[in-house]
Amino acid sequence: MSHGHHSKVHALSSAGQRHSWVGEVAPGPGSDSEDNGSEGYEEEPPVQSDTESDTYEEEEPGSGWVEGLTSLKEGEGATALLDSNQQASARLKAGSLAPQSSVTGNGGADSVFEDQLQHDVQQLMAEVATVGEAVVEVGLPDGWGPAGLTRPQLQRVLEVLHAAAGPAGCDVEVLRQRSVASHSLGNAPAKSSGGLWHVADVAMRRRAEGGPPLEVRVAIIGNVDSGKSTVVGVLTRSLLDDGRGLARSKVFKHEHEGATGRTSSIGQHNLCLDSHGKILNDAMFRANSSAEYVARASKVITLVDLAGHERYFKTTAYGLTGHLPDYACLIVGANAGVVGMCKEHLGVALALKVPVFFMVTKVDICPEHVLKHTLESLQTILKKPGVKKRPFMVRTRDDVLTCARHMHSDALAPIFLTSSVTGQGLELVRLFYSLLPQRQKWHERIPDPVSFLVDEVFSVPGVGTVVAGTLKAGTILPNSVLLLGPDVGNGKFNQVGIKSIHYKRLPVNKVVAGQTAALALKKVKRGAVRKGMVLLDERLKPAAAWEFDAEIAILTHSTTIAPKYQAVIHCEIVRQAARVVAMDRERLRSGDRAHVRFRFLQRPEYLTPQTRFVFREGRTKGIGMIVGPVRE
Repeated sequence: MSHGHHSKVHALSSAGQRHSWVGEVAPGPGSDSEDNGSEGYEEEPPVQSDTESDTYEEEEPGSGWVEGLTSLKEGEGATALLDSNQQASARLKAGSLAPQSSVTGNGGADSVFEDQLQHDVQQLMAEVATVGEAVVEVGLPDGWGPAGLTRPQLQRVLEVLHAAAGPAGCDVEVLRQRSVASHSLGNAPAKSSGGLWHVADVAMRRRAEGGPPLEVRVAIIGNVDSGKSTVVGVLTRSLLDDGRGLARSKVFKHEHEGATGRTSSIGQHNLCLDSHGKILNDAMFRANSSAEYVARASKVITLVDLAGHERYFKTTAYGLTGHLPDYACLIVGANAGVVGMCKEHLGVALALKVPVFFMVTKVDICPEHVLKHTLESLQTILKKPGVKKRPFMVRTRDDVLTCARHMHSDALAPIFLTSSVTGQGLELVRLFYSLLPQRQKWHERIPDPVSFLVDEVFSVPGVGTVVAGTLKAGTILPNSVLLLGPDVGNGKFNQVGIKSIHYKRLPVNKVVAGQTAALALKKVKRGAVRKGMVLLDERLKPAAAWEFDAEIAILTHSTTIAPKYQAVIHCEIVRQAARVVAMDRERLRSGDRAHVRFRFLQRPEYLTPQTRFVFREGRTKGIGMIVGPVRE
């Protein structure tokens, strides 16, 4: 028997909870506040510091994000910029297992089979210990482990995996077993198995006590009244909606949101999973008691509930850029179709290269011909040159496994048909969330110098100034000394000490890359810190910049763009108006690509090269990638 395999592990990186709080001027009292309790502190409402206008003019036909993307042609520079994805949408690779040939299953040296199997299992256990989770296909030539297995051989492989998982602090879940005709894979039939290869899909996940839970962040976007908050409430509270706002009332934070039924702020809600993939959330789940569920969770899906109304588009754009979502879930009302801000949100997600999947809601009350028209219009948009995604209707568990495995490639667009009242399609959605891989390889960034993005600041009585945000690289310990900046007054970076750290309401001794946290700062006044600042390692020698160079593409603009043009930049946690001071072309029109230099209008910012951003001004939409800040 010839042995070996071509190994391929779909590794899912661990990440920490994302804490968010965006001040937003909204109708009604208290809309500037945010539920920061998830980090373990009680806060005072922050002072509104955003100065740019939040006016969103009424769109003319053909001037939106999606219209701009779908109108691009193959030869245009803007299309090329969308394709030049230099960061996270590259396919994740485990890369630690040695390639080997397949097992033909025709009898022979069982001891060699066992030796190589043990070696493969050890490699897989090391991978799970590093990244926290792995989903593998056993028995296929391009999967993990030996290929061309008979049924007894497959059972032996699964037994070995189960035996090795226990001592390693992991659990194994067999998602699916099936038989595949070997000739359909381009291989000679295995005589001992009657021409059939027996394969299995297996998920391995570290137990809760083995370390901090994995985290995948999903931004929930879509048009107003499409059912975004209702979906979040149904998933996180494990209940069905009554059709009159029961589920969404569980997740609203402000009184005026409940009165109008419209989200005006960024809300974060946890979907907790154990090591077997079972959802821990029940009807007793509450935001202020979520720490009890998180403590038992091996994986946490953070659902970032964003606003759908055009009045709050600035907030939604901040959620898609500053909160670093792994994926975006676009909610489409079956009876309304792909209209209004649904197209705008989809366009921003596509411009930022965030993989998107779709949930068509309210299918229980939608006539069949209207649903058909909605799906056809959605598929038409996805096939345009500026989008280039393949629609995939998810109807079975097999479809879910296929989509979850290939979701990070950013080429697939799964579409779920759901109802929050009848529960149709929700089990498939829950399974899909459970299997979603982490896009970023955070474990590779842990040894790097610290880079912490501050997305909210608040003052806690008895504690002092607390900053919340995401750790992009490195490790932060209590009593660490970091540089905080750019300073509100002079744009410089000042030394600060870290008093204590909270992670998902729990006091911890450290946070690592990919996690979010709330950090209590020593002897720092509340007025000296703002959203958009960063905490950095001194080795980075950071400096703020008034100007930066970028490669941009214009999606939609009614006339031409020339120097002195102003727009609002959304780049991670930076949100500020900037002016074009130089460009390599005299004029820019829709679909053009150019190298330009922007200058901020209000204050200098800290920017990192190769970061994607979007900019907007009235009906003008554009995308870009930062080449580098200009040091003065």
